Amino acid sequence: MICHTVLSRHIDSDSKTLSSRVVNTRYGSLRGFISSLPSRQLQPTEVFLGVPYAGAPRGRLRFMPPVTSPHWKGVRLADHFGPVCPQKLPSIANETEALKKMPLGRFQYLRRLLPYLTNQSEDCLYLNIYAPQSGK
Repeated sequence: MICHTVLSRHIDSDSKTLSSRVVNTRYGSLRGFISSLPSRQLQPTEVFLGVPYAGAPRGRLRFMPPVTSPHWKGVRLADHFGPVCPQKLPSIANETEALKKMPLGRFQYLRRLLPYLTNQSEDCLYLNIYAPQSGK
């Protein structure tokens, strides 16, 4: 989760460029983007967000094991996060009250993380893939 939080902060900025590479999977083709991180020691990262790994658990499939992800035609642009699984999140709207219930470090972490948890759905079977730009 720490890696996700650090990288997410930079993905939302202007540091991303559409990748020229198309990756073929058994379900279809993907195009991600290149994210340049704010350090000369860190190499650019190729990012694929919201990649489905199983079919949505709808209708009679709701409480069943996941099924194969549907195939897609064309190139799927993997440039935004998929929904996260539903979860009850602590309220941090009132900082004083929140700090009575949790340490400062947890409060600060939640404040950074909560914007990424607003899009919740039971259809949450998606991966975010981060690879070195020079990776294969």
